[in-house]
Amino acid sequence: MLNLTPHAITLRTPLGDVTFPPSGQVARVATISTATGMTVAGVPVIRNAYGPVTGLPEEGVECIVSGMVAAAVPGRAGVYAPATGSSAIRDGGQVVAVTELVAA
Repeated sequence: MLNLTPHAITLRTPLGDVTFPPSGQVARVATISTATGMTVAGVPVIRNAYGPVTGLPEEGVECIVSGMVAAAVPGRAGVYAPATGSSAIRDGGQVVAVTELVAA
């Protein structure tokens, strides 16, 4: 499985840990920021919209991406994000392994 994040992802399986090193290629979602005209404590408030995804391989190649990338391509087969919620294994708050993947 191709890891399209900038850091290693460790999947804890019943047979032991499997670590997917970063591939050197990162999938990203474009962000389009728009001013709202509001401020909070003197700081401008913006609204973000998400645009196209770049860096995904062709359909059929299984890959691990960020949760934001997976959310931007709902239903795309073979695209997974690490489940970093309550099922993740943490050390001092830092995720060290995941026990589940989230499908796009």
